Parts: sequence; C-alpha cells; structure tokens
Amino acid sequence: MRSLLWGLIRHRPDLYLASGMFASVLFYLFPLVPGLIVRAVLDRLTGAATAGPGIPTLVALLVGLGATQGVALFGAAAAETSAGQYAGALLRRNLFARVLERPGARALPSSPGEAISRFRDDVQVVYQFLTWTLDPIGQLLVAGVALAIMIRIDPLITLAVLAPVGFVLVFVNLASARIRRYRRASQEATGAVTDLLGEIFGAVGAVRAAGAEERVVAHFGRVNAARRSATLKDLLFTQLLWSVSANAANLGTGIVLLLAARAMGRGAFSVGDFALFVSYIGWLAQVSSMFGNFLTQFRQTGVSRERLVAALQGAPPATLTRRAPIFPRQLPDASPPPNGRADRLERLEARGLTYRHPGSDRGIAGVSFRLERGDFLVITGRVGAGKTTLLRALLGLLPADGGEVRWNGRPVDDPGGFLVPPRAAYVPQSPRLFSETLRDNILLGLPPERVDLPAVLRAAALDRDLALLDRGLDTAIGSRGVKLSGGQAQRVAAARMFARGADLLVVDDLSSALDVETERLLWDRLFAGRDARATVLAVSHRPAALRRADRIIVLEDGRVADSGTLAELLDRSPEMRRLWAGEVAGKRAGAA
Repeated sequence: MRSLLWGLIRHRPDLYLASGMFASVLFYLFPLVPGLIVRAVLDRLTGAATAGPGIPTLVALLVGLGATQGVALFGAAAAETSAGQYAGALLRRNLFARVLERPGARALPSSPGEAISRFRDDVQVVYQFLTWTLDPIGQLLVAGVALAIMIRIDPLITLAVLAPVGFVLVFVNLASARIRRYRRASQEATGAVTDLLGEIFGAVGAVRAAGAEERVVAHFGRVNAARRSATLKDLLFTQLLWSVSANAANLGTGIVLLLAARAMGRGAFSVGDFALFVSYIGWLAQVSSMFGNFLTQFRQTGVSRERLVAALQGAPPATLTRRAPIFPRQLPDASPPPNGRADRLERLEARGLTYRHPGSDRGIAGVSFRLERGDFLVITGRVGAGKTTLLRALLGLLPADGGEVRWNGRPVDDPGGFLVPPRAAYVPQSPRLFSETLRDNILLGLPPERVDLPAVLRAAALDRDLALLDRGLDTAIGSRGVKLSGGQAQRVAAARMFARGADLLVVDDLSSALDVETERLLWDRLFAGRDARATVLAVSHRPAALRRADRIIVLEDGRVADSGTLAELLDRSPEMRRLWAGEVAGKRAGAA
C-alpha cells in the first residue's frame, strides 16, 4: 500500500502537499480558534478577565476568521479534487496501457463489465484515500493543541477526552479482517452486475430470438440480489464502525461535561472555560470519529489495491504508478506516423507459427508462409480449421506458443505492438462498432483533415450507402452499429482500416455478409491499378476472393494442408475441391 500511495504522490507532489495543507491541516485547526475567542468574550462579559482586547475587537476577529476559513475551504476543495483527479487519471492510464500490452484474447483478467468496476470503483477508492493520507497529521495536531490548552485549564477533565480515541482505535483494528472481507465481496458483486448488464445489452437480439426475456430478467434479479446483499453488509458494517466511533466520543463528552459542571460549582471553572471545553470536546469527538473512519478506509483501500494489482496480470505493482504524461486539457495526436518510413513492407514471413487454445488441442501448429508486397494471400479451410487463430497469433492478439514473425527479414519480437498502423491494419470477423456517428467510427480519433474520407468510402464500397442514411456521415449508428445492415457494418470496418493507410491489410472473412455485386465491387476497388495495389492477407471461403487471390493456403486441423493458386489446388487438393464445391453449390442455391 505504501509503495502505491508514494508512487501517486511523486507524480504531483505540489497538488498533494497543497491538499494536505488546506484539507488535512487547516481544516482541522481552524475550528479551535473560535473557541478561544468565545472564551475571551464570555470571560470579559462575566468579569473573569479584565485585560486583553475589547469585545468589538474579538467579534471582528471572529468574523474575519469565518471569512478566512471560507477561503481556506475553497482552496481545500480545489486542491483535494485536483490531486485526486490527477492520481485517478494516472492509475487508469497505466491500467489501460497494460490492457493494450496484453494479447487481445487475454487483455482483461475477467469480463469487460467486471473490469469496468475496477477502472471505476477501485481507482476511485484509492485516489480518494490518497487525499486523506495526511488527515492523521491534522488530527494529531488538533488533538495536541486542544489537549495542551485544555490541560492548562484542568488536567483531570482533559484526561477524559483521551478515552474515546483509544476505544475507537482498538475496535477498528479488531474489525479489520471483516472490513476487508465485506468490501471485497461488495466490489466483486458490483462487477458481476456490471458485467451482466453489458452482456444483456450486447445480446438483446439473441435473447429475444430465444424467447428468454423472462429467464434473463430473473437471472439478473438473482445477481442483483447478491450485489444488494453484499453491498448492504459492507455499508451496514461501515456505518456501525462510524456509529461506534461517534457514540464512544459522545459518551466521553457526557463524562467530561459532568466533571466540568462540578468544577464550575467549586468556582474552579469559568463560563469561558466551559464554553471552550464544549467547543473543543464536540470537535474532538468528530475528529476521533474521523480517525476511526480513516482506519476503516485504510482497510477497504487495501482491497481495491489488490484488485488493481490483479488487473495488471503479472506486471509488477509499480506499473500502476509508472510516470506518464497526463493530458487534462488536450488529447495527444491519434494519427499514425507518416508512411514514408524505412521499414515499409517488402516481405512478411511466418515461420512455424504455433498456438494451442488453453485446455484443448485446438489451434494451429507449425504454420509457415511468405507474403510479398502487393500480394493477395487468402487463408481458407473448414470451420474450426484455425484460420482466425492464425491471423490473431500472427498479429500478436494471441500469444504464440512457438514460431516467429519476420518483417522484411527482421524478427518481430512484439507482433502486438509492431503490426499496427501504419504497418498493418486489421478487420476482425465480427468488427466492433461504437454508439457514435458513422464518421467517428471510421476516424476513431484521426484528425478529419488527414483522411481522404471520400476516397476511403469509395474503397470500402460504402459511398452509395450514404444516400440511404438520414444524416450521411453524421448518422448515429446505434449500439454496436444496430442501425446498419451486416454488410454495411463490415464495410464501415473496412473504411476504418483503409483510413489508416497501412502497408498490410489483414481481413478476416470481410465479405461474408455482402451480396455478390457489392463483394465484387469491394475487391475491384481494393486492387484497382497495379501501382496502388494493396498487400492483403485475408481469411475467406468466398469464390470472388479465391479467384482473385495470388496464392491460397488451405488449413486443415490447424496445419497447412496445401498452398498454391486456385487452379493448382483444384487440380491436386481434395480438401480444396470439397470447399469449392460447397461454396459454388451454396451460391447457386442462394441465387435460386
């Protein structure tokens, strides 16, 4: 815990110290001053004190103190909020960077919905506690100053103030294990609800098609009931600790007031002394309660810290606080580097590429191929042959168990970080679209002035569809592109790929949802002109792609069964003839 908090402090020590000064020191000390002023006023009125400033001066001091305290509280809010937001931004930035470093299939430790609860809730718990870490200093200062003043007035009465603080400290330490258990259960249950909501929203069509609405709602009710139960236990126990702290302090306050009343009866206590003690005891009661709450938050923050470290999936905990630029006002340029690079694609090689899905013997084994600039290489095979797995292992979206990838003859140590724009761009089998406009889904952060959108739309055979959309490029396409047809969604993903200007285009069954004419148009435009010929690695079983391919690799059970041109494979490969016959028959049936 210490290393995590210290790492966050080092990122912006100025904001942390400002927050500590205003919110953790002055906040606690300011309430002590009015007690001294009120004591002087009352003692002057009762004649217990004859020397010192007059009542008008004391009243003016009290008013000035109130104004100063208001300014200080404003500074406290500004400093504390800024320190927390910067710390939260750093944590989320480093968590997200770690997600992007991981292979796509293993980017998250659990489901996306559960990961959201870590990014949102656990990060918030940590950065809020960070801004409270100097509070014990303010609490000790106020206790020391207040007790010193009170002891000078009456040591016996002052001793009664110490009892509640000791009781709270012992009680919270005894309850620490239960605090952590309840908080962990609450966070995990909240993550389960978030995860299920995401799954339901993404599968509305499937739920309705299966007529499973009532069962899904019933299951959501059970998951939410578990979350409610876990959260209720956590909140109730937290409130119990707070109540114990507050009531223990109030009990001590009552005892102190009884002792003060006796002292006043003996004439050893002035009205001003009594007013000061009442003021200080009330504030010290709150401070002792705050200290108990601080100890509770410390235990709960430990749970959130463990969950954040688990989200790193093997990276050292220091990754959470790794120094990195934070952009509070302006986002960095999302444009890929210009394409005039020394490492432009001339040749891509895969040598012995191997990957097995965990817990099974499915995957790919010893796959090798070579792709020259301007080639159109098609990977084909039956369902489950390993086509998609091959592309994902090549691109580093799955961690290869063996083999290597070479770019222009040089080994690629980190395919996931290297085969990205402007070197490579990828369209998966089920492209991910966002609930934004068509334009935003294509650009994904690229400056519009750097993308020739008309050319991109034409290359993706999407230009004719704009007239069918109510607002053209500014049409909001709905959750996951629900307002688009399957073919339009695939072509939006293709346009996104073309907008990156990458050397290598990797597509997984790009034209599966397209009609024959649109598919032909897409391939024609993609390969129009030898000088502008694209370099494409595609998974496809469609005749239009197979006919156009320079070379075809046939996968069977995760291995290369054969490779060559379509004519060569139809002549010598039984597997290719079966695939071709099935596709041609399917096309004829569809046309009929």
